Amino acid sequence: MAARNFVAVVERLEPVAEQVCRANAPQLDCDFRIVVDDRPGQPANAFQTRDAQGRPLLAFTVALLGEVENADELAFVLSHEAAHHIAGHLDRQNRNAAIGATVFGQLASGLGGGNESVVRTAQQLGAGFGARSYSKDFELEADALGATIAERAGYDAIKGAQFFLRIPDPGDRLLGTHPPNAQRMDIVRQTVAGL
Repeated sequence: MAARNFVAVVERLEPVAEQVCRANAPQLDCDFRIVVDDRPGQPANAFQTRDAQGRPLLAFTVALLGEVENADELAFVLSHEAAHHIAGHLDRQNRNAAIGATVFGQLASGLGGGNESVVRTAQQLGAGFGARSYSKDFELEADALGATIAERAGYDAIKGAQFFLRIPDPGDRLLGTHPPNAQRMDIVRQTVAGL
């Protein structure tokens, strides 16, 4: 996807994403910073985080930009990442990780006799389990809200979600972070049908 097309999608979609953010989560900082991660060797990916000042950051790797086939796909991916922020998924994931670490740490402390190394390992495992505990639900929530944002910005969310059909299907693994691609397509179709 050419740089000019990326800029055009961002300019058209960002104001809509920020408007949806302010309407749905007025307590959040809705001033998105959208960047391209141009570090060499990065795999195709898009992600949501916060910058050093706490501003919501939506990042796309160069490899991902090379894989999207049209503006609708890029708009859908951008909307999906904005939706993660709007829905508070990063904070919820961090809370789930902290709970998991605490529970596993307490179990290891009680069962393992307080061995510091065992407790630390259990806390790390617990944090991983906790962080993943609702990740599939978070992805489906972001797909639904992302579809709404993309459609409101004038993009075709169903066409955009076709991107899922070209990436490896994660299936329905117990500790997987993403739901099956077919389930994601279904939620996008249902959301668009309800608009």
